[in-house]
Amino acid sequence: MTLKTIDPRKLSVMPHELFNFQTLLLTSGDYASGQFNMMTIGWGALGTMWNKPMAMVVVRPTRYTYEFMEAYPDFTLTAFPAAYRRALGLLGTKSGRDIDKVAESKLSPIAAKQVKSPSFAEAELSIECVKTYFDDFEPEHFLSPRIMDSYPERDFHRIYFGEIVHVEGTERFEA
Repeated sequence: MTLKTIDPRKLSVMPHELFNFQTLLLTSGDYASGQFNMMTIGWGALGTMWNKPMAMVVVRPTRYTYEFMEAYPDFTLTAFPAAYRRALGLLGTKSGRDIDKVAESKLSPIAAKQVKSPSFAEAELSIECVKTYFDDFEPEHFLSPRIMDSYPERDFHRIYFGEIVHVEGTERFEA
């Protein structure tokens, strides 16, 4: 599959489809040292913040990837063709604390173009982000009581904003 560089301002996706149905892989760490972890995410957003193209992701403190998001300055979001759904399922249900997720998933990490966190050779879309802001969800700020249904363990997410600094994808992702 051939990917081309896409101007972040010309990235064309259906965000709800991408996060909720296709599933994105969030990866943070350092490709060169082999110190990174990844997890599938179904919650997030793509848009504009502070006049920059931005990705917003959330990670629970209980997830192993949280440690990498805290320790490293950047992250990648990658989307894969449907053929990789099984591998993504594994990456969303197993912890990198317990298994070698790269070996188990059979995905191929590769160096990203502008950040230290890896991308993946099998991805059809790779979004590279530099963290710009974080905050913790505060339950007293939830305006809908239904939101609490997502937190039976009271393990509220940390929200991260990352400036999108590089995008590569197939032609279908360019406006």
